Amino acid sequence: MSSDSKQVPFQDQYKLFAGFDWASDHHDVVAVKASGQIQIELTFDDTAEGWACLRQKLLDHVGPDLSQVAVAVETRNGPAVERLLELGCRVYPINPKVAQRYRERKSVSGAKCDLLDAWSFGDALRTDGHAWQGLKSDDPLTQELRILCRDEVGLIEQRTAFVCQLRQALHEYYPAALETFDDWTSASSWAFVQAFPTPQDLVKAGKRRWEKFLHVHRLARPATYQQRLDRCAQADRFCGPPAVTKAKSRLALALVAQLRTLEKQLQQYRQAIEALFAEHPDHDVFGSLPGAGPKLAPRLLGEFGQDRDRFPDPQAIQCYSGTAPVTQESGKTRHVHMRRACSMLLRSTVHLWANLSRKQCAWAEAYYQHKRTQNMSHACALRCLGQRWLKILWKMWHTRTPYNEALHTRNQVKHGSWVVQLG
Repeated sequence: MSSDSKQVPFQDQYKLFAGFDWASDHHDVVAVKASGQIQIELTFDDTAEGWACLRQKLLDHVGPDLSQVAVAVETRNGPAVERLLELGCRVYPINPKVAQRYRERKSVSGAKCDLLDAWSFGDALRTDGHAWQGLKSDDPLTQELRILCRDEVGLIEQRTAFVCQLRQALHEYYPAALETFDDWTSASSWAFVQAFPTPQDLVKAGKRRWEKFLHVHRLARPATYQQRLDRCAQADRFCGPPAVTKAKSRLALALVAQLRTLEKQLQQYRQAIEALFAEHPDHDVFGSLPGAGPKLAPRLLGEFGQDRDRFPDPQAIQCYSGTAPVTQESGKTRHVHMRRACSMLLRSTVHLWANLSRKQCAWAEAYYQHKRTQNMSHACALRCLGQRWLKILWKMWHTRTPYNEALHTRNQVKHGSWVVQLG
């Protein structure tokens, strides 16, 4: 092998190795040379002037090419990471648990400060960075889609919190409303509280208004129609005292107003996500996934991104999504448990997708049922199914090929897959 073809050692690829300890209002940076000597020790505010100061410090030491600076930071997303990438630095995320171990290595006594943390990150990058994977900026379309999907999930979680508060308030003063409706994420349930905010208002309204409400909101199903009318007639027999009713009914109406506003925003988010997803080059790949649908497919695409080097093999994405188990072995002891260091959003998305895929793929249902016969729980069986799906999706993603059920079945038969035999 010629000397030109030899890979350049990691420590020779960069002029500075920096550790970045971020906070909401300020940041700490310590940069070292390949020899380990500290070159920069800086605390700066999270302002335009502060970032300009950091940029100038880096320029003074490495020149105009800031790609000669490698930065270790204890997160893989957020404004600090985006600004470091905009500067041109090469960013290496570090897992918080791993970061803690590097801190302990530098401070056996347990002493801790932000600059010490930054130095431990930078020096760890210098010595161990050859095994780390750097971040790359995604294209604006993928980045916007990922952020919208994550924010949509956050808004859905807020809606769930409001629904829980509403149910608790109704439990205290209006049990009949809780018994009348099961789905409190539905607009018809909120409309009921607005139309009849207290048990007394409901009873006073009379049967004709109850029937009109049920018909207008398409709730006059024969199986539940008479039962709902009976509960409305007896709403004031078991309810909160007047003071509690007066106070909690005000809270219920306030929560319903917030839920309606939030639901409107969620609909707008959904429209924006679907429009971006339709424009994305990988739309056909992720849109072809059985069970993913218009909600889960964009979330999967956003978390995968467009950088094919980010996940060089199926195991990388399986570990990142939390479907790959963790094995601990020592002597004769062997313990396998669920992976917790992963992307929680991607884990939940894969869990939902795996479950929905069972309705559309016979092999997925057969695989799930087989795992259940091995005394696995529902969640564990879905993780195993998600593990298998991610291997398929990784191949589709790398080859930019949509899912083909017939092709997948032929491949299973060709390789003698036990899943085919189950079917």
